[in-house]
Amino acid sequence: MPRRRPQRLAPAPAALAAAFVHLLFVADARAQSATTSPLPPSLTDPRHAQQFGRAPVPVTRAMVPTIAPLPSGAGETGYDSTGATRKKKTARRKPGAARPAPPPPPAPAPPGPPQQAGGHTGAPQIAARAGYSEVYRPPDAPVRRPQVPIQDAYEPLGLRVGSFLLRPSFEIARGYDSNPARVTGGSGSYYTAVEPALQVRSQWARHAYGADLRGNFTSYDTLSSSNRPQVEARTFTRFDVARDTRIDFEGRFTLSTDYPGSPNLQADIAKLPTYISYGNTAGLTQRFNRFELSLKGSVDRTQYQNSKLTDGTTSGNRDRDFDQYGGQLRASYELTPGVKPFAELGGDTRQHDLAFDRNGFQRDSRALTPKAGTTFELTRKLTGEVSVGYLTRRYRDPALPDLRGMVADASLIWTASGLTTAKLTANSRAEESTVAGVSGALRRDAALQIDHAFRRWLIGTLTLGYGFDQYIGNGREDTRSSLGTALTYKLNRDLSLKGEYRRETLHSNAANVDYDASIFTIGLKLQR
Repeated sequence: MPRRRPQRLAPAPAALAAAFVHLLFVADARAQSATTSPLPPSLTDPRHAQQFGRAPVPVTRAMVPTIAPLPSGAGETGYDSTGATRKKKTARRKPGAARPAPPPPPAPAPPGPPQQAGGHTGAPQIAARAGYSEVYRPPDAPVRRPQVPIQDAYEPLGLRVGSFLLRPSFEIARGYDSNPARVTGGSGSYYTAVEPALQVRSQWARHAYGADLRGNFTSYDTLSSSNRPQVEARTFTRFDVARDTRIDFEGRFTLSTDYPGSPNLQADIAKLPTYISYGNTAGLTQRFNRFELSLKGSVDRTQYQNSKLTDGTTSGNRDRDFDQYGGQLRASYELTPGVKPFAELGGDTRQHDLAFDRNGFQRDSRALTPKAGTTFELTRKLTGEVSVGYLTRRYRDPALPDLRGMVADASLIWTASGLTTAKLTANSRAEESTVAGVSGALRRDAALQIDHAFRRWLIGTLTLGYGFDQYIGNGREDTRSSLGTALTYKLNRDLSLKGEYRRETLHSNAANVDYDASIFTIGLKLQR
C-alpha cells in the first residue's frame, strides 16, 4: 500500500509578516557591525547577545586576547570553560568573635627561563600568562642531564678512609750516573733509588686538611760517599671562619744533604753532611668584596750534623745552625674573574746559634723583599701565580757585603689541549755560606716541563732547566742547565713503567768547577 506524504501547511499571513520584520532588523544590525567594526562577528559579539535580543556590548582591541582565543562553548549559565573560579560566600563574623588565622603564604614560584633578546621568553611566558603552574616544556624536548667531567682511565682512584682520600705510591728505579759527585772529571756509578710517597686530602664541605709526604734514598754501587737520603713533608689546614674570613696553618719538614759540588763542603769529606729543617706558618686572610688582605707569620729551624772526614775524624757544623723568623703581608684585588694582581712585602731575620762562624764572621742577617705579581685562572687553561721582586739582605758583620738582586717566583700550568700540558716553575732564594768573605749565594732556578699523551697510556715528557748562582763577596758566578726526556707507559691504574734520560752541565768563572753528567734511569711505579 503506497505511503502517504504528510501535507504541508501554508504559513499564516501574521507569521510571514513577523519573520519578514525580524530578518530586516537582523540584516540592518549585521550591516552596521560590518561597517563600524573591522573585527569578525565572533569577536564583536562573543556572548551572542544579539541572538537573545539584547544590545551588543562594544568590544575594543584591548579586550581581545593576544595569547590565545577565548575558549568556545561559554554560555550565560551552566559550565564555564574559561577556567575562572567563583568566589565563595563566606559567613559574616559575629560581633566579639575571634578573627580567623590568616592563610599561609603562597609557595614561591619556580624560577623561570632566562629572558631572550627583546624581553620575550617564548613558550614559558605564554604558559605563565595562561595560568599554568609549571614551566612549559615541549613534549619532544630531550631531558638535559648534568655533564660528567672527563676522567683519565689510568688515573689512580685512591683509598677512602672516613672523610679523607689517600693516594699512596711506591717507585723503585735502577740507573747509571756518569758523575755522581758533580766534580770535574768525576767517575760514574750505577745506583738504585727508592721513593715512597703519600698524598692526603680531606673531603669536607667546609674547612680543609691536606698532607704531602715523600721520601727518597739513592744508593750508589761504587761511590757510597754520594749516597743521599731525602725526606719532604708538608701539611696544611684551612679553617673557614666566615664567608670572607679564613685562617691557614702550614707545617713543613725537610731532611736532606748538601748538594754535590757545593763550595760549603770540606775538601777531604767522606760523606755528605745531613741537615734537617722544620717550621710552621700561620696566616689570616680577610676578603672585602674584591679586595683581599692576608697576613702570615713563620718560624723555621735549620740544623746540620757533623761532617765525617776521610781520616775518620769529624768536623762540627754548629756555626751553620740558625733560626729564621719571618712575616708577609699581601694585598690583592680581583680585577676580573680569574685574574687577581697583588702586591706583597716580606721580611725575615736569621739568628745563628754561634755569634761567629769558623772563619770569625758574624752571619746574622735581616732581609726585606717587596714583590708584585698576579694569579691566573683563565678558563682552566692557564692557572697559577707569577711574581717578581727585589731582595735585600743585610748582615751584622760589616765585612760581609749586602746580598741584593732581582728575584722571581712562578708556578704556572698551561693546558694547551686535552693531550698536551706545560708547567713552568721558578724560584729564588738566598742561601747561607761558610766561605770566608762570602755573604751568601743568590740562587735562581727555572724549569719547563711539557707532557704529551701519544695515547692515554703512553706519555712523553720533555724537561728544560736553567739555574744561575751568584756568590756575593768573591765574584763567583755559576750557570747550570739541564735537558731531559722521559717516556711513561701505564699498564693500568696501579702500575706504570718509566724510562728517563737527563743531561746536566755547570759552567763557572771559577777554576776547576765545571762539570757535566749524564743520567739514565728505568723504573717501576706502583700507586693506588
